[in-house]
Amino acid sequence: MVEWTEFERDTIKDIFSKIDYDVVGPAALTRCLVVYPWTRRYFGIFGALYNAEAIMGNEMVANHGKKVLHGLDRAVKNMDHIKESYCELSQLHSDQFHVDPDNFRLLADCLAIAIATQWGSAFTPDIQAAFQKFLSVVVFSLGSQYH
Repeated sequence: MVEWTEFERDTIKDIFSKIDYDVVGPAALTRCLVVYPWTRRYFGIFGALYNAEAIMGNEMVANHGKKVLHGLDRAVKNMDHIKESYCELSQLHSDQFHVDPDNFRLLADCLAIAIATQWGSAFTPDIQAAFQKFLSVVVFSLGSQYH
């Protein structure tokens, strides 16, 4: 079990209360698909994702980015039980989608960049440290059901 300080809990809640889900979610997934092109293989049903322009203009990418970001709300609400909260989702990504679990880390890194871009200088090292800790727990939890 992860131990959270009061500052970390408050910081995570504050970040998610200020996120523009319609901007940050699509930005994070778009960045992931552009920077790490091998991650596109999991999104074949989204159509042609052959370059940055096609990815940025793809409504299915944007919608899935929002869905992923809203999926983190579960962790925010269950910070003491994140692993248990993502058990089914981990199993689904392992057994049905066959997603390489390292891709969760890549997307988390892109999400941190998207948040830093939105927050600017307000995304201080202390805030980033709390956010990175949160993301690392989520990433670990999403990979927990892999065989």
